[in-house]
Amino acid sequence: MSVAATGAAGRLPPRMGGRSPGLFLKTRLPTILALVLAVMTIALAPVTPAQSQTTRIQRVVSPGGIEAWLVHDTTLPLVAMEVAFIGGAAQDPADKPGIASLMASLLDEGAGDLDARTFQDRMAEKAIELRFDASRDMVSGSLRTLSENTAPAFELMRLAVTAPRFDDEAVERIRQGQLAGLRRRMNDPSTLASLGWSATAFPNHPYGRPVAGTLESVPTISRADLAGFATRTLARDNLKIAVVGDIDAAALGPALDQMFGALPAKAQLTPVPDVVPQGLGTTVVKELDVPQTSVIFGGIGLMRDDPDFIPAFVLNHMLGGSAFSSRLFKEVREKRGLAYSVYSHLAPLDHAALILGGTATKNDRTAESIELIRAEYLKLLTDGPSAEELEDAKSYLIGSFALRFDSSAKVASQLLQIQIDNLGIDYIDRRNALVAAVTLDDIRRVAARLREDPALLFSLVGKPTGITPTAIPGAQGG
Repeated sequence: MSVAATGAAGRLPPRMGGRSPGLFLKTRLPTILALVLAVMTIALAPVTPAQSQTTRIQRVVSPGGIEAWLVHDTTLPLVAMEVAFIGGAAQDPADKPGIASLMASLLDEGAGDLDARTFQDRMAEKAIELRFDASRDMVSGSLRTLSENTAPAFELMRLAVTAPRFDDEAVERIRQGQLAGLRRRMNDPSTLASLGWSATAFPNHPYGRPVAGTLESVPTISRADLAGFATRTLARDNLKIAVVGDIDAAALGPALDQMFGALPAKAQLTPVPDVVPQGLGTTVVKELDVPQTSVIFGGIGLMRDDPDFIPAFVLNHMLGGSAFSSRLFKEVREKRGLAYSVYSHLAPLDHAALILGGTATKNDRTAESIELIRAEYLKLLTDGPSAEELEDAKSYLIGSFALRFDSSAKVASQLLQIQIDNLGIDYIDRRNALVAAVTLDDIRRVAARLREDPALLFSLVGKPTGITPTAIPGAQGG
């Protein structure tokens, strides 16, 4: 699931759905300010640099056997929690994409004996932030609270994951928000290019379907679909938990049972087959009357548990992982002015290993841009980097690592992803040494592996010249 060598995945897409802007405004305005201030404080909460985190990470196991990783930090009276249930939108039925996304958006819209308004008011009164999202491979949740309010915050988490209501009013309101988001995305070239890439790369596979569903599928999702999805996927055996802040192990252990103990012991997940992206070496085009063409490209990468992942991560940094020093940035932007930005990253999903990237350029320079991207990728795989280029890349990746741990919320997110990727509780201490140990021979070995099938699939949305348009199957919503 991760896209970086921290084991940290890229953040989930913005929440689709959402509440009507004025629904709770009159009743919650005085407390919204308190909530905003609390969240800002959590985001700015300082923590110890990454290199010293491992000695502070505790593996906490509740009396009922639920495990969490904890960093006890009393610097500020705040608690940040990240949770993930493995099995996200890939568990949606083929004919109803969007269930996971809609279900996640509804978990904090009423639960137990609290309807949506009451649930939201309880959060606002205590300056609690609780939200859920769905990605291809997981349903995730985030909790932020003042430590003095952990009891009500944990109770709201318990209700959300064990007793969601899916009331008709809330379902229809969030459904309409999700549909509005889908309509907006139908006019967003970058989103359409991404959807087109996935649909082409993964035909007849869950990864080829839009996470947020389509304009046709979302209206057909019933309350029974939502409740059934929650019952099948929210369970104890596929649950990962990370907690950072002003709570100790003695208090957290029983709280884990309180929040998650009533969940089913085992999830009922549909097996998702491993898959290799299709359509490599081709360019697909969806015409849209805009002055620039959005470009998404990608090919075969490495899985996160591959022994060569760290060298591949360093290799990608040199290709397109750096905003200012990568080869793609220098060739595409600095030398030729073809685009404002261009990037690439490793994207190991649970069942597919990818390298992905993107840019946007003038319609009449799109053909030149994609040929340059293709050529630079193959050149790096064939000739490799210089020793100086490799050392510069490693220096940057090592020096910037601590920035991923400069707030309690970031630490919790990192700890969660490290668990998901099964990297070990000592990974934070080991990670920089792993990067430092990468040699030119390691880079050459990885490059040779990637060179076995270096073809890239390009998905374009715009009115590019010099390229024959090809219909993109299934590029709707998302």
